[in-house]
Amino acid sequence: MMQPKKLKIAVIGNKDQAALMRLAGVDEYRVIEDDRNVGEKVREALREFEKDTSIGIILIPKNWTDYVDDLIKYIEKKKTVTPVIVEIPPRFDTEREDVREFYKSYTKKLLGFAIEIQRPVERND
Repeated sequence: MMQPKKLKIAVIGNKDQAALMRLAGVDEYRVIEDDRNVGEKVREALREFEKDTSIGIILIPKNWTDYVDDLIKYIEKKKTVTPVIVEIPPRFDTEREDVREFYKSYTKKLLGFAIEIQRPVERND
C-alpha cells in the first residue's frame, strides 16, 4: 500500500500574516512588505513555492492576487492536484463578507461542492 505524502502549507504575506500562520503550524512562508516592488516579490515567491513539490497549499492575500493572476491561472490549468492556491482575507478586513461564508463559497468553487464544519455540541453530563 502506498503511504500518503505529507504536504506542507506555505504562506505569502506581510509580517503579521506570516507570524499568525506560523503559529497555526504553517511550514513555509515569505514575508513581503508593501513597497513599490511588492508585485515582483509576490510573483517570485509564488513561482518558488509552485516549483516545490513538497508544498500542497499556498496561502496568499486576496489583495495580492492581481499581481499573480496569470500564474494562478497557469497553475490551475496544469490540472495537477497540488498546489492549491487559497486566497486569504487581507490584513484585518472587517468590511469583508462573513469569513465563514467566504471560505464556504471558495471551497465550493475549488471542489465543486460546499463543505461546512459544525462546532460540536457541548454536553452537560
